[in-house]
Amino acid sequence: MVEVLVLGVLLLVPLVYLVVVVGRVQAAAFAAEGGAREAARVLAQPVDGDAAGAARDARAVVALAAEDQGFAAGDAHLEVACEASPCATPDALVRTTVRLDVVLPGVPRVLAGAVPTSVEVEARGSAVADRFAAAVGP
Repeated sequence: MVEVLVLGVLLLVPLVYLVVVVGRVQAAAFAAEGGAREAARVLAQPVDGDAAGAARDARAVVALAAEDQGFAAGDAHLEVACEASPCATPDALVRTTVRLDVVLPGVPRVLAGAVPTSVEVEARGSAVADRFAAAVGP
């Protein structure tokens, strides 16, 4: 009877740890994917043609996506590549990349040199600026 209990615990603990780690990595993937997609859309369609405001809004979107999945806003890093300057130039392609580090729970920092203590999740998004946005006026 004791053997079954010990064997059950020895199998259950790693399984629970695996579920927790996979859940955190999946949450990071959701955050990175959503942040990259929406940041590209924000940059491709700025409000009132404000490029600086669009960049600020894109960073806010990525931070919100990270916070929605339980990560700190500063954990997500946004990179932007635009075909034209400003990014919202008609028909210009906007590419965004969001990187998020997932710290593995339960791994001591002392082992950082010998064992990876985090996993990097990366997602990319793209959007094309509206061709006719400049033609629309008041």
